[in-house]
Amino acid sequence: MAFLKIRNLSKHFIQQDKKELEVLKDINLEINNKEFVTLIGPSGCGKSTLLNILAGLITPDTGKVLLNNRIIPGPGKDRVMVFQEAALFPWLTVIENVMFGLKINNIDKNTAYEKALKQLKAVHLANFKDSLPHQLSGGMKQRVAIARALVMDPDILLMDEPFGALDEQTRLILQKELIDIWLDTQKTIIFVTHNIREAVKLSDRIVVLGTNPGYIIDEIKIDLPHPRERENPYLVKLENRILKLLQNQMNTVGVYDEAVYA
Repeated sequence: MAFLKIRNLSKHFIQQDKKELEVLKDINLEINNKEFVTLIGPSGCGKSTLLNILAGLITPDTGKVLLNNRIIPGPGKDRVMVFQEAALFPWLTVIENVMFGLKINNIDKNTAYEKALKQLKAVHLANFKDSLPHQLSGGMKQRVAIARALVMDPDILLMDEPFGALDEQTRLILQKELIDIWLDTQKTIIFVTHNIREAVKLSDRIVVLGTNPGYIIDEIKIDLPHPRERENPYLVKLENRILKLLQNQMNTVGVYDEAVYA
């Protein structure tokens, strides 16, 4: 039985000129517990909108989202988002940032500290627990953001291009660390990226979206254990398959998105 079910979901927004923009149309998707699913598609296809709906931050116009057969009513501790920007509180130390969610949920200080320290160890930042965000690199800030999400022990980790602003070397390191965390914690991860190679390297399954409005073109299952070598012929074949799908989509709608070629 699917852990997360998306049924007949559609969403539109009203633009400044009062015209209606349909962002998502008839999205139907099932995600299993402990699965790593990546959403990929051209800019404007509704990937982030769908992620925000799953987080409970946006309400769909039609359709529903069920988690463990219960309709998601809004934000909840069972779903935590990691954004492209770490969005840390600059006046708090690293460990205080990680403790923040526990604190507002009335977890006592000592317990919160121990939980936060455990997660900082998991992302290799325990030695920087007393540092302020401005003293960290971009990759380190994103590690803190991941630790802050994991310390809440969510059922689902929602990640909206979390490595998109990082340099290639840091991105590759964090990809490996994320897989290690996922294998260790067995969290369900729903991950958004523009990067085909990243999607193929990380995912159990890739959901390819088209645009105008956003809809599901294809779902691609990846039956390959971790760690995965970038030059693996099977992965290269999958990259080419996804690239062709996206090229066809971009040619159809007249959109060019260079990020998918990275």
